Formats: sequence, structure tokens, C-alpha cells
Amino acid sequence: MQITGLKDWIGEYQKPLIIAGPCSVESKEQLNQTISPLLEKVQVIRGGIWKPRTRPGSFEGMGEKALQWVKELKAEKPFRFATEAATPEHVELALKYGVDILWIGARTTVNPFNVSELASALQGVDIPVLVKNPVHPDLSLWKGALERFSKVGITKLGAVHRGFHAYQQKKYRNPPFWQIPLELKSEFPELPLLCDPSHIGGSRSSIEALSQRSLDLNYDGVMIETHYQPSIALSDADQQVTPQLLLEVISKLTPRDSSFTKKSYLDQLEIIREQIDQADRELLEAIAVRMNLVEKIGEFKKDNNVAIFQISRWKEIFKSRPDWAKQMNLDPEFIVDLLRLLHQQSVKRQTEVFNTVEEKQTNSND
Repeated sequence: MQITGLKDWIGEYQKPLIIAGPCSVESKEQLNQTISPLLEKVQVIRGGIWKPRTRPGSFEGMGEKALQWVKELKAEKPFRFATEAATPEHVELALKYGVDILWIGARTTVNPFNVSELASALQGVDIPVLVKNPVHPDLSLWKGALERFSKVGITKLGAVHRGFHAYQQKKYRNPPFWQIPLELKSEFPELPLLCDPSHIGGSRSSIEALSQRSLDLNYDGVMIETHYQPSIALSDADQQVTPQLLLEVISKLTPRDSSFTKKSYLDQLEIIREQIDQADRELLEAIAVRMNLVEKIGEFKKDNNVAIFQISRWKEIFKSRPDWAKQMNLDPEFIVDLLRLLHQQSVKRQTEVFNTVEEKQTNSND
């Protein structure tokens, strides 16, 4: 993909890029009161014009008249404005009213047909497009959406990490699964990557920590929801911060250097990395030992006509191992996720043992 750097989008850009504004543009007064204190510190104002809600009957945005309010305020106090577009009609109206940046929401990214329609609507248009990750943790869909916009000539492309849906109750509204955006960034290092801590955390109390965590991982900026009076917000009230709190968060954010240049740092880093390599090898060896034991159990179960899946054993493992993790100062949620993967692989390996034994019996009968 041909990607233009953020400095070509925003001349005065300095890391981190701050995009902030209300979840939804509810009125001209609400937008004005929210953004006025921010204009010196925030490079781009965001605001939802159309809100794709999970169920009908909820507030779904003010539509075109909200774009008129944005246009009027931009004439009074110039600022860049970004909003979500989910249909070609949204694109047409956004361009008509001078929207500066568009983003593609998680519910849209998940559907290649919708993405293709939006890409076609933007062919030949020189406007930055930010693509949020799909709702579910599917890196291919995220890459595919970015590539569809690239194919129609959009070069001012960026990715927004807003977390992923998880069936189990987690610490955050949308668990970040940091490895997925980092894998995207490793494949497309020139692609600007922003974090949306509002949607990841789902609560205003987590905004600061998640924002800093993203900068620690070398993200290029953040997109944060703010409302002059969050308690009366018509959408996502719990995750919006006041402008005053947002400015406090911004003042505390510390970008990280993405490279080491001092020889002393490089030497120490190399020593630690060698230790990590050794630890990884020992970890893989331990997993290999575990899988060999799993095969022995599979053979025993087959010989004694015992079912592969034993729910009592499954419950025992998922009860005891998180307790072990706490004793070792490990995150129990991480260990549960790891155990689920190991359990899936164990079931697969034991199934292969069953099938292998059956094949041998069939061949001997022949």
C-alpha cells in the first residue's frame, strides 16, 4: 500500500496526534461547549453524525443538521473535523459539508461489501481515511479494508485500534488484544496507528492508562471521546470525559522514543533479549512435554473407552491455574486465555490419537 505520513495530513503534527470530541454531535451548543477549551491542544475534533446502534430505538445521531452545526462552528473558529461514514450517502454529505477526515467504524470494517461501496464512493477524493478494527479479532478483515481504500487511490490511510468483542466478561468493554494491531503495524510500518481508549475501556477511569499504554507501544496518537457534561450525553455517557479531564490526560501523556541509539542501552537490551530467547525456548520445551503427556492420556482414554472431553478435569484446570498465576505475579485473565488455547490443542491432539488408532485397526482388518 502507498501510504502518506501524518505530517502531510497535518502540517504541525507532533507525536502524539490527539483526536477528541463528543461521541455524538447532539446540538450546536453542546459541540461548542465541548470543543472550545480543546482547540489549542487537540489537532482534530471528532464527532458522531450518524450512530449505528446495536438495537433500534436508541439515539442514532442528528444526521445532516449536525453537519450544518459543524460547518457553522468551523467558520467561527477553524478546526479539523472527523466523523464516521457507514454508507455512500454519508460520504457524499460529509464531503458536501467540508468534513476533513473520515473514519470507518468497526461494524462496517467487518463487512467487505460495505467497505467496497465506501471505497468506490471515495475514488478520486483526496481525504484521509481512518479504518477501525473489525468488531471481532480478525486481522485479515482489517487489512482487507485498508487495502480496498488503497486500491482506489486513498494514500492518507490510518488504522484505529478500538478493541475487540469478547464473549467472556473482561476487565475492559472491548479487550485490546494488543498483539493484533502490533502485527498490523509490523506488516505496514508506515501506517499511522491510533488508539481509541474510550471504546476499549468503556469507562472514563481507564482512559489515561490505556492512552499511555498505547504510546508505550509506539502508537502515533489517540482518539478520545469527550463531552462538556458526560452525565447527560445521549450516547456512551460512561466512557466520555470532560474537556478539563481530557486536558489533564493530554498533559500527562509521554511519547516514547522508538529507537535506541546509546551503546550502553543497546548492550543491555541485547542481554535482556538473549534471556528472553532462552526463556521462550524453555517455554516451548515445556509445551512439547505437555503435548507428549496429552498423547499418552489420549491413548489411555482410547484403550479404556473414555470420552476425550472430561468436564470435571476442565473445571479443575481453569480453577487452579489462575490461582497459581496469582502466586507467580501473572495476570490470571492472560493465563485463562492461554489455557483455552492449550486446551483446544490438547483436544485436537487427543482426537488425532483416536483417529490414528482407528486407522491402524482398519488397516489390520484389511
